[in-house]
Amino acid sequence: MPPRDLIIPTSDYDLDSVIADVEEICRWNMQRFEMQQLTAIVHEDVPRGVCVGYKDVGHDEFWVRGHFPAAPLMPGVLMCEAAAQLSSYFASKHNLLEAEVIGFGGLEDVRFREPVVPGDRLVIAVERIRVRPKAMIVCRFQGLVRESIVVDGVIKGVPLPVEALSAAADLRAGTNS
Repeated sequence: MPPRDLIIPTSDYDLDSVIADVEEICRWNMQRFEMQQLTAIVHEDVPRGVCVGYKDVGHDEFWVRGHFPAAPLMPGVLMCEAAAQLSSYFASKHNLLEAEVIGFGGLEDVRFREPVVPGDRLVIAVERIRVRPKAMIVCRFQGLVRESIVVDGVIKGVPLPVEALSAAADLRAGTNS
């Protein structure tokens, strides 16, 4: 299946005009440390439901040593995670799902087209397809490296039960209240 048209032309955003850095992204997303898969947000178009961000893929990523030792390749699941985090950032910031925390709900039609390696900048674009508040958000996503589509598909986000997550964390920590 050939790549789809671009969600947003690369000329419509400026990678040097950061509108949200890692600290701002963390205001809206819960991932921390090795699981943070976004470096910056550079474009938001709320009426169209489009957001663009990127991940600078470093030589010190946790997966480099073992995936694969002689030729490190960014795992596809992490490319999808970066798209999920971008979708979650946009949906949370603009309260599209009316949820405190958004989690992975599913993937469809994902295609990995080219490898992503340390030193690359993976630019991700997401476009809202539909939203059912308090139920699900569905977005189309694309990942680009040097203007070539390297991954694309459809991603779904769902509200996570914050109370249940907090209770489970308390039980693990032995602070059952």
